[in-house]
Amino acid sequence: MMINFLKNKIRNFIYNSRSNIKTGISFKSLIDRNDLTYYLKSFGKLNKKKIFYVIQRYKGGGIFSNLNYVIHHLKIANDLGCIPIIDMKNFPTKYNEINKIKNTFNSWEYFFYPINRWKLEDIYKSKFVIIADGKTKKKKEFDSFKNLSKAHYDIYKNHIKIKKFILNLVKKFEEKNFYGNKVLGVHFRGTDMKTQERHPFPATLEQIITAVKYQVKKYNYNKIFLVTEENEYLFKLNRIFRDKICFTNSFRTSKHNIFEQEYRKNHRFNLGVEHVVDMLLLAKTSSVICTNSHLSDACKFINNDKKFKLIQIDNGNNSSNILVAQFLWYLKKNLPSSFGGFK
Repeated sequence: MMINFLKNKIRNFIYNSRSNIKTGISFKSLIDRNDLTYYLKSFGKLNKKKIFYVIQRYKGGGIFSNLNYVIHHLKIANDLGCIPIIDMKNFPTKYNEINKIKNTFNSWEYFFYPINRWKLEDIYKSKFVIIADGKTKKKKEFDSFKNLSKAHYDIYKNHIKIKKFILNLVKKFEEKNFYGNKVLGVHFRGTDMKTQERHPFPATLEQIITAVKYQVKKYNYNKIFLVTEENEYLFKLNRIFRDKICFTNSFRTSKHNIFEQEYRKNHRFNLGVEHVVDMLLLAKTSSVICTNSHLSDACKFINNDKKFKLIQIDNGNNSSNILVAQFLWYLKKNLPSSFGGFK
């Protein structure tokens, strides 16, 4: 119903504006029916017979939340018969650098190839352009890869192409550490996830160690691939599983915000590369122990094998109150489960 409504609005817009559109005129809100919000724009006189659909997510979330968002908007654009284009240049995300990376300011193209031949500069000279406003309006398809369909997966396979230099990094690590081994993936968030309101609580170190020991013993894993940005998790798990564990040289910290602290040149770009590499490697393991996160959901989505399992430690979600959320994880970590602590 929403798609038909939007199509009718587009048709009416085109019919009513053919005789009076002037270069530079912008059009206010098109739809806001407790649904997604779009804007119809006219930036010039080019491409009069085409309708472009600009996907943007200023400032967005983590790279896999953004990927999930893009995939669903690509489906919407396809359903509408529009030409999609991803703009993370004029609408920067958390991963954008001040200077060009890979010869572009569009952070989507740091990690992925363009989805088609169209250029941003051409879109913003064109007559009919739809711009999604960047909000998700609590739509389930934007909430998790678990809510995406086979049609979404087909869009990913056909249109989302990861840069070759990233795939080469994955292949090199896989050849060195995975070949000939039965590999258990382990992914746990720490740092800022402990204090993010409404977000899933990360696991405690004790929960992680217990779960890994159980899986290794029961299923005879001889290799563990660990993904975490928390220094403490890496240090202690490496000490316990020293003969089995492997991990990439991705960025880790004991701080709460991994984005706003400029630890190295092109830090945000490098974070994105490391996250994509780690996700792709997790997707190549047999099973993954994790808590709820977009990264673990992404590796399940991309693996696309029903035998591939996510073994999730569910600690529930943090408070929606931003002040309470700052200390609730620490409180529950130290309380007995009978008094509201984690199991």
